[in-house]
Amino acid sequence: MRFHTKRKHMIDYLFPIALFFVFALSALTVLLLAARIYQSTTENSSLNYTSRTSLSYISEKIHQNDMDGKVTIGSFDGCDALIMEQNIGEDIYYTYIYANNKELKELFIKDGVTAKASAGRTILEIQNFSMKQLSNNLLEFTCTDKKNQTASTIIGIRSM
Repeated sequence: MRFHTKRKHMIDYLFPIALFFVFALSALTVLLLAARIYQSTTENSSLNYTSRTSLSYISEKIHQNDMDGKVTIGSFDGCDALIMEQNIGEDIYYTYIYANNKELKELFIKDGVTAKASAGRTILEIQNFSMKQLSNNLLEFTCTDKKNQTASTIIGIRSM
């Protein structure tokens, strides 16, 4: 009895190697696409953080102090400022939120005390910040971050 041994062809060697390379190339492509998507997502999150966070912060401050017409837009040391008045005990305090030297700042100060705009606490670094009163009870805020991403919001004041 004669045993027939199967004769190996070149294709028997090339097919598994080619299949491995196709798999490796596919895995590398998926990995590179995932890295690009992750990078763009983190960049967008970073951009949204600066401009939108500042507007969320201002919105929350206005809602906390929205009583008896004590939220206004005015001026503080030559800067346009959001001014919020608070009564604590028998004393009156003001919270100023304004832009100075490409920084959004906040200053909490007692009535009658003088201070410079540079004395405020920095909230975020920004490129530009503007505010305007649209009507008696509507305020518009626009913030541009360091990468020129602009966000704006309109906030309604209920106590006016």
